[in-house]
Amino acid sequence: MFSYIRGKLTEANNNQVTVETGGIGYAITVSDNTSFKLPPIGFETTLYLYLQVREDEVGLYGFINREEKEMFLKLIQITGIGPKAAIGILSGMSPDKLAIAIVTADVKAISRIKGVGKKTAERMVLELKEKLAAEDIEFYGSSDEPGGLMQDAINALRTLGLTQTEAVKAVEPAMKEASTLEDVIRNALRRINS
Repeated sequence: MFSYIRGKLTEANNNQVTVETGGIGYAITVSDNTSFKLPPIGFETTLYLYLQVREDEVGLYGFINREEKEMFLKLIQITGIGPKAAIGILSGMSPDKLAIAIVTADVKAISRIKGVGKKTAERMVLELKEKLAAEDIEFYGSSDEPGGLMQDAINALRTLGLTQTEAVKAVEPAMKEASTLEDVIRNALRRINS
């Protein structure tokens, strides 16, 4: 129903912000990731929205960019993860890091997020790994961020003709054995050719 809201940020308390537009203040729940990237109070901001309508509650959830919203929408499709839990997950790990952790089945990293146990982390990997591997992980973040070495190696292998899934499967174990981009690519190519 709502795609985004643009207005003046009038309040910001932890994971709750208020954006005023047209004389109405909208209470919006946001992740820590979004909260840290918001402008100071009194300045204009844009948030991409998700509206949750339940029998006893209506909630607005806001995201600093489309990538975070897309990850949120994927998370709430998982059994046992509702909007509040998804916001908590995105507060504990940025969308790009989460996408990489899911595709590489890094259950340990995912379960370090507050409120996410091993079973939930395993369910996230099971239900989202193939969906995310089929997409371009680059959508969820830039290579300037942590995890960029892995993304750069995946991109290099994709230019050599590998699919996203093949590249991720080759790079994941190669990352454990190397620290430079060249070494990761070399090790990944060895694995593919052996």
